[in-house]
Amino acid sequence: MAKTYLQTIHDRAVAVSDEAIAALSGFDTDMPTAATDPTETLCLLNTLGSPATTATTSGRFFGLVVGGTLPAALGARILTSAWDQVVFNDATSPIGVKLEQVAAKWLLDVLGLPAQSSVGFVTGATMANFTCLAGARHAILAQQGWDVLERGLWGAPRLRVIAGAQSHVTVLKALTMLGVGTDVIEWVPCDEQGRMDANHLPAPDENTIILAQSGNVNSGASDPVAQIVERANGAWVHVDGAFGLWAAASDTTRDQLAGYESADSWVVDGHKWLNTPYECGLAICKHPTSVHAAMATQAPYLKVGGDAAPKDMVPEFSRSARGVEIWAALHSLGRDGLSEMINRTSEHAQTLAAGLRKQGFEVLNEVVLNQVVASLPLADGWAAKLAADVQNSGDAWFGPTNWQGREAIRFSVSSWATTDGDIQRTLDAIACAKEGVGF
Repeated sequence: MAKTYLQTIHDRAVAVSDEAIAALSGFDTDMPTAATDPTETLCLLNTLGSPATTATTSGRFFGLVVGGTLPAALGARILTSAWDQVVFNDATSPIGVKLEQVAAKWLLDVLGLPAQSSVGFVTGATMANFTCLAGARHAILAQQGWDVLERGLWGAPRLRVIAGAQSHVTVLKALTMLGVGTDVIEWVPCDEQGRMDANHLPAPDENTIILAQSGNVNSGASDPVAQIVERANGAWVHVDGAFGLWAAASDTTRDQLAGYESADSWVVDGHKWLNTPYECGLAICKHPTSVHAAMATQAPYLKVGGDAAPKDMVPEFSRSARGVEIWAALHSLGRDGLSEMINRTSEHAQTLAAGLRKQGFEVLNEVVLNQVVASLPLADGWAAKLAADVQNSGDAWFGPTNWQGREAIRFSVSSWATTDGDIQRTLDAIACAKEGVGF
């Protein structure tokens, strides 16, 4: 059933039909009293569930910065599900721990990050930001003689947080979960591409966390991390690079990230530009002992000594072998394949932008990576209507946005499966939908 689904995905409408949504009411039944044959259960799931999926694995889904799952990464997820590993430590899953160690080494190498950095495998960018920022909080307070694990935050020295005005909401969510309210953030204005203006950076000190970004979700632009680090004055510099940090894997796009390797911690997400399944977030830190101090658990039956167990470097105590999927994606692509995928999708974004300009759109961003934001000189509401019309056609999926005070449509070209034909089909669908918005 899954094989058939994938084999037909490129022929399916990207958006879900009203009929398929209505059919989901078939799940609204009482829980069976007697056991059900597993095949019957799966058939029901496939019959009602498969038509109600947005075709994010096709080459024409551009609504979020996510890519369709690579075949090797999908196969790894199926195999690890059969293994049923809990990657607690190397006693509960020798294979899970080994492949996380290998994948971590490969990641640091291909991303050009310090080899001594820790790599924590978490659910996504939100928890990766949480992990790194917990390590930063612990380290900064420890320098002032405050043990946050024992004493909590009541009465603790106040942390300073400096962030760009276009920081992603997941970073702010992580901060609030760590007890840092958004009202205390010292906001730095951004330029027309969403990059933090380092010239307006407040004078930081050793009690400060600076939140930088590699890959603005609208423009794709990255903050000037090199300048930020130069002015850090002992502050902890954290880079949210959920998708943008993958640009470091290509010689063509790496120059967008100048100075990124000099930061203290980084976040990158596998299910974005690496095209793994979901729940493959990565928390990377130049100071492993700080993360370990913030995340470690203590119990009499845990292994003592040696390398830190996975459960002592991330929030989850027990979790699946998600590092295997990262390893499988990197192994199947190789260094050249990863670079080629980054370059190819970036070139698709350039082609898309050029096609939109020919249709009368104004492209609002410098298309430096895989993001395109385009606008029309129309009354409010046109972007949502145009996006909905294209979605309803089944030809492509993208969404409306509002950026720099302009109503617009946004595209994220992140999938290994996207072809030249997919880009042209999307442009043709947009050309037809424009008539409906009066342009």
